[in-house]
Amino acid sequence: MKTLIILIVAVAVLLLIGFALAVRIVRQYEKGVLFRLGRLQGSRAPGLRLIIPVVDVLHKVSLRIVTMPIQSQGIITRDNVSVDVSAVAYFRVVDAVKSVVAIENVHAAINQIAQTTLRKVVGQHTLDQTLSETDTINADIRKILDTTTVDWGVEVTLVELKDIQLPDSMKRAMARQAEAEREKRAKIINAEGESLAAAALGEASDTMMAHPLALQLRNLQSLVEIGVDKNTTVVFPAPLMSTIEELGSFLAREKAASTQPAGIQPASARAPVAVAPHVIGTGSAVPIAAANGGTNADAT
Repeated sequence: MKTLIILIVAVAVLLLIGFALAVRIVRQYEKGVLFRLGRLQGSRAPGLRLIIPVVDVLHKVSLRIVTMPIQSQGIITRDNVSVDVSAVAYFRVVDAVKSVVAIENVHAAINQIAQTTLRKVVGQHTLDQTLSETDTINADIRKILDTTTVDWGVEVTLVELKDIQLPDSMKRAMARQAEAEREKRAKIINAEGESLAAAALGEASDTMMAHPLALQLRNLQSLVEIGVDKNTTVVFPAPLMSTIEELGSFLAREKAASTQPAGIQPASARAPVAVAPHVIGTGSAVPIAAANGGTNADAT
């Protein structure tokens, strides 16, 4: 009786061990590839799966997208500039059977082919193209990887250049180039402004030629603006002073004509006055040359 109990317990333990060896759980994001005595039996969907212990082998393959960094590569561009380029690739397994049967280690294989493809594609572009046409380079790398990895049951979903390291001398040269470009733009804008200002001044001069009094009014306005600073010495141009004196003489004559009897001509009308340039210092005006041929007067 005791021997029978021991035998039953031993059989139960063996059954439990066999059941534990026969049970496999395939997760939702995985797919199983079953081999029986070394021969492929196909794939197994997610869930609880039973295999024959020792006879069957079930490989689990993850179907999730894998992020694989591509380490920095020293590359010489087409215009003989040495750069260090790093990237990142995203891929996923679409055919679990091929990823197990067609290649031994799919992750290591993709890492190596991505490095060589990155070096090949970037080496076919110049430095300016590498810096500005990253989208084109990413598309070319992805296209080459897709063509290579399709037989491995892998799909490359995205490839992006992550970092481009330039030599210090090249960085300085690019900085000088950018500075020169901005100086060129500034000079062009300044020249365009000068051209527009010259055209506007030409139109203004045409208007003043048609209306001579406008020039005198502009001079008076300039004097008002300069007169804000009381320590400024202002030199009146002779035409301006002549205009002011003539305007004063005209008003005096008109006033004398209105107050004196008819037939008597005022003295101001009979003796014209010659006006010379004046100098104003600290708000006062002093004649430089005396009227009617007089001698020069000192302005203190």
